[in-house]
Amino acid sequence: MKLEKKKMLAQKRRWRVRSRVFGTAERPRLVVRFSNKHICAQCIDDKEGKTLVSLCSLSKELNGEKILANVAGAVALGSKLGEKMKSAGVTAVVLDRGSRRYHGCVKSFADAVRQTGINF
Repeated sequence: MKLEKKKMLAQKRRWRVRSRVFGTAERPRLVVRFSNKHICAQCIDDKEGKTLVSLCSLSKELNGEKILANVAGAVALGSKLGEKMKSAGVTAVVLDRGSRRYHGCVKSFADAVRQTGINF
């Protein structure tokens, strides 16, 4: 499959997921983004257009902890983000997985966030 076709199909999946997922102040949108090397996640209130909480594997808040873009890294970042969201007062979220399947890294990230007490 050509690269242009792959990008187009991924964009269509992104739009399809995004058309159904909307974050409010009570249930913000939890966006997770995986690159080949890093993981970024943020909690967004779409009504206000503000980011409530964000964390990335490059963040200085991790105190130099090495987090890779694999299942173990997703679990580590998910638990840290869950604790940060609890301290910010977020109790329930809607997951925006982008163009990725709910499988592997995305599933382990979501399970780690759930274990901290955040409802999906």
